[in-house]
Amino acid sequence: MLLLYLITSGSAVVIKEVDKLLRGGKHTAILKVSAEVCLSCGERLYSVETVRKFAKIRQQLQREETQEFQARGQSFRVG
Repeated sequence: MLLLYLITSGSAVVIKEVDKLLRGGKHTAILKVSAEVCLSCGERLYSVETVRKFAKIRQQLQREETQEFQARGQSFRVG
């Protein structure tokens, strides 16, 4: 297994599948993506390609272009 180290903390970083929550307008999406995760602080590092995908999905959410997304339950604001 390839281990990298986070420059700011000097801790090991491993590649994991993580859930990423994205918001755009009144909509929210959850994606499962690959990220490099610091074992000490939990900071996540994403590839440039993944960050571009986040931007595209946020724009789609803001424009309510959600036809290709699968609806899952409901979201609620508490407090």
